[in-house]
Amino acid sequence: MDVLDLSRWQFGITTVYHFLFVPLTIGLSIIVAGLQTAWYRTGHAKYLSLTKFWGRLFLINFAMGVVTGIVQEFQFGMNWSDYSRFVGDVFGAPLAMEGLMAFFLESTFLGLWIFGWDRLPRRVHLATIWLAAIGTNLSAYFILAANSWMQHPVGYRINNGRAELTDIWAVLTNSTTLATFPHVIFGAFLTAGGFVLGVSAWFLLRKRDVPLFRTSARLALVVTGIAAVGVAFSGHWQAQIMTQQQPMKMAAAEALWEDEPAAGFSLFAVGDVENGRNHVNVQIPYGLSLLSTNTLDGEVEGINDIQARYERQYGPGDYKPVIGLAYWSFRLMIGFGALSALLALAGLWLMRRGRHNRWLYRAALAGIALPFLANSLGWIFTEMGRQPWTVYGIMRTAAAVSPGVDVTEVAITLVGFTLLYAVLAVIEVRLLVKFIRRGPDEEHTPEPAAALSY
Repeated sequence: MDVLDLSRWQFGITTVYHFLFVPLTIGLSIIVAGLQTAWYRTGHAKYLSLTKFWGRLFLINFAMGVVTGIVQEFQFGMNWSDYSRFVGDVFGAPLAMEGLMAFFLESTFLGLWIFGWDRLPRRVHLATIWLAAIGTNLSAYFILAANSWMQHPVGYRINNGRAELTDIWAVLTNSTTLATFPHVIFGAFLTAGGFVLGVSAWFLLRKRDVPLFRTSARLALVVTGIAAVGVAFSGHWQAQIMTQQQPMKMAAAEALWEDEPAAGFSLFAVGDVENGRNHVNVQIPYGLSLLSTNTLDGEVEGINDIQARYERQYGPGDYKPVIGLAYWSFRLMIGFGALSALLALAGLWLMRRGRHNRWLYRAALAGIALPFLANSLGWIFTEMGRQPWTVYGIMRTAAAVSPGVDVTEVAITLVGFTLLYAVLAVIEVRLLVKFIRRGPDEEHTPEPAAALSY
C-alpha cells in the first residue's frame, strides 16, 4: 500500500468508529429529555429513575464520541493537507459554526444538567437537557453540511487553485444536506430506540424492575417504529437526490452497467466488473426507476455510459468506485434497517395489553447491533461510492493526500490509532455493562399534584 491507501484506511477506521457513538448520542439525548419532561409533568418516580438511568449511559457515550471525534480534526491537517489547503475556506465555515455554536451549546448545558440536580429549579434543569439535545442535533447539521459540500459543492468559486466561499447560506441549505440530515436523525432514533429496547429486554428477561423497563421498552418500540418509517421515506428522498447529483454512485449501488428505462431494483447479482456486465441479476421489476425517479418507466444511467461521459468531461481516468463494495454495502444497509423495523413491529404487536414474550426479549437484545451495522454500512457506501472524488467533480482523492508524509509514518499512526480505539472500545463496553447491571436507582419524589406546584 502507498500513502494514499494507508491514509484512506486510517480515516475510514477512525470515522466509522467515531460514528458508532454519534447516532446513539443524538437519539438518547432526545429520549432522556423526553423522560425528564414526563417526570416534570407527572411527578411519577419511575420517569425520574429512567431519566437518570438512561442519562448515565448517554453521558458515557457522549464522552467517548467527543474523544474519538477530535482525532479526525488532526487528520485533515496531517494526512490530508492538500485537501485542507484546497477546501479550507469553505469546509472550515460549517465546522467552525459547529464548534463555536453547537458544541458549546451542548457541552455547556450538559454540564449544567449533570451538576444541576437539586441545585437548579426543576423547570430550569429540564431546559438544560433540552438545550443540550438541541445542541447535539445542531452539531450534526453543521457537520453534515460540511460533508454534503464534498458530495455536492455549492456556494464557492475557484481562485488561485483554491475553493473560496461565496455563499454560506447556499452551503447550509445545500439540497444534499436537506436530504441527508433527516435521514441521519431518523437513523439516530432507530439506533437509540434499538439500544433502549435491547437493554430493557435484558432486565425483562431477568424480571428485574419490570414496571420500569416495560415502560422504557414500550417507549423504545414506538420510537423505533416511527424512526423506521422516517428512515425509509428520507432514504427514498436521498436516493433521488443522489441519482441527480452522483449518478455513478447509484449505478454502482445497483450494478447497473447500461442506461436503462424501467430499471429493476437488484436483489442479487453476480457481475463481471472487467467487462462491465452481469452474469446473474435477480430484480424487482421497475423498482430502481421508482426509487430514483418516482416513475415506473424513468431512465437510470448505467456505469459504462457514465464512465464514457466522465472521460469526455474530466479527462482520461477510472471514475468507477469499487462496484462490489458499493453494491453490497447498499443492500446490507437496507437489510439491517429493515430487520430493525420488523423487530419494532413485532414488538408492538407482541407487547400489546401487557403481554410478556421471552423470544421477543432475546431478539431485541441481539437486535441492538442492527442499527449500528446499518449506519456504518450507510456511511461506507456514501463515502466509498463517491470515489475517486474527495470533492465530487472538483478534487480527486489522490490529489488530496499530504505530499510530505511517508508510508512508515502513516502505517505507525494507523496501527496506533487502531489499537487505541480497541482499548477505548473495551472501556466503553465495560462502563456501559457496569452501569446497566447496576440498574436504576430507587427515586422518591412527591405526589404528582405536589410536584406540579414547584
